Amino acid sequence: MSESKESYLGNPRVKRDGVIQEYQEHELSEYIRCSNDPVYFAKTYIKVIHVDRGLVPFDLYPYQEKMFKHFRENRFSVVLACRQSGKSISSIAYILWYILFHSEKTVAILANKGATAREMLARMTLMLENIPFFLQPGCKALNKGSIEFSNNSKVIAAATSASSIRGFSANIIMLDEFAFVEKAAEFYTSTYPVISSGENTQVIITSTANGVGNQFYKIWESAVQGISEFKPFRVDWWDVPGRDEKWKALTVSNTSELQFQVEFGNTFHGTGDTLISADSLLNLKAKPPIHLMEWNTKIYEEAHSSHEYVMMVDVGRGIGQDYSTFNIIDISVKPFKQVATFRNNTISPLLFPNIIYKMATFYNQCLVVVESNDHGVVVCNGLHYDLEYENLFFESAVKSDKLGVNMTRKVKRIGCSTFKELLENNKLEIVDEDTIHEITCFEARGNSFEASSGNHDDLVMNFVMFGYFAGTNYFNELTNISLKDLLYQKRIQEIEDDIVPFGFIDNGSNNVQQTTPTQDGWLYDENDKFF
Repeated sequence: MSESKESYLGNPRVKRDGVIQEYQEHELSEYIRCSNDPVYFAKTYIKVIHVDRGLVPFDLYPYQEKMFKHFRENRFSVVLACRQSGKSISSIAYILWYILFHSEKTVAILANKGATAREMLARMTLMLENIPFFLQPGCKALNKGSIEFSNNSKVIAAATSASSIRGFSANIIMLDEFAFVEKAAEFYTSTYPVISSGENTQVIITSTANGVGNQFYKIWESAVQGISEFKPFRVDWWDVPGRDEKWKALTVSNTSELQFQVEFGNTFHGTGDTLISADSLLNLKAKPPIHLMEWNTKIYEEAHSSHEYVMMVDVGRGIGQDYSTFNIIDISVKPFKQVATFRNNTISPLLFPNIIYKMATFYNQCLVVVESNDHGVVVCNGLHYDLEYENLFFESAVKSDKLGVNMTRKVKRIGCSTFKELLENNKLEIVDEDTIHEITCFEARGNSFEASSGNHDDLVMNFVMFGYFAGTNYFNELTNISLKDLLYQKRIQEIEDDIVPFGFIDNGSNNVQQTTPTQDGWLYDENDKFF
């Protein structure tokens, strides 16, 4: 039979459906070997486009061979890889092997954009066109969105949206660059039933890091900690041949150390547009609490009788959505120190004052500052009128009977700015894991900051309110600390050191008289005349 009659729609490199393959002995032997060994199949028959050399055989790196093995041995795989490491092309090669040598299988390739998914399918088509006919099962359909073979296996490409494969059945779902998918949590929730119904269905998730708090970060961390079915596979920059310390030094010199860590260091911190700088985020280290009490109250340091504390409170509705939180901060030490936290989204605003009262009393009847917006009024009234807690902050600058602090745009703007300065200047120590998590996903939204999609910012808002409160006169009187001096004393000293000294007297003879500083900083000449 002529090649033209065997080809699919005039494409001489793709075998059409219905062609009966008559195997020679060596071809049958190769077919069997390839069907059992995806690494051998890829290295022997797959070709890819090299940026410098054009179309070349796919010579797998050692970590890519391990990746193939990882995919075969694990039902749920999550891959964290540095930029330009070949993670996507490796996954595509594995999927091509899977659908060529397994009948009646369906694979869905999903990327953050539809164009990206179709581009990945185009790479698979290029691989297919360079595979000999005796390894091809025959093609029923080949277009930009799907490929279907005579063995009734097929692969489709689509964007990651909540409805992209709803009601669809798949044996393998590949999610590429999942950390960059918008509304990833919603998509993952709608997609998981597609593969959870089977016993051998697989999920392959690949991505570079893109900050914490997103769905990819959660899946990766749960895999690393061994608390989910996902098994982690990591590709670092030094795993890629040709990348050594010399390559790193050159890359850093052309960019920066921070950018290198973001692009190639597989670091989750600092890749989003967060309020806190990347360097400061990297320095945040969580510690385990020394006590875990009722309603998810965490104690990191016992109360000291001689220390002064403040409690910042944010109130949720108690219906399983936003959290009611508080943070207790030791303001008698430098840096200020987080010593206790509370975080619960089911506590009623009517019951919350009792927990606040108990913990505030334990920490030396500390000052309690409540965000009075919405249900915060209920908590303020409960503390002040029902429990008669005396050390409750009044926003007296606004109204004489105003309880708590009303979180306006101005208050939030000032609070964010001061909180940023405190944390980045090492004037505030935060050790709670949940708080650190919220800080790392507290991102810019228009002219303000809030939690990234799928996350919360209730604990971090305690510190935004603390930032605002730290700049008030009440805080200065409470602590005898000037926030300006605390944050900028070193900078002020540097500025003063750069100012040209003055105090010279011109006696008419172009001679400069000797001046000597007194203990109070004034200058005097040899005649004891101060100036």
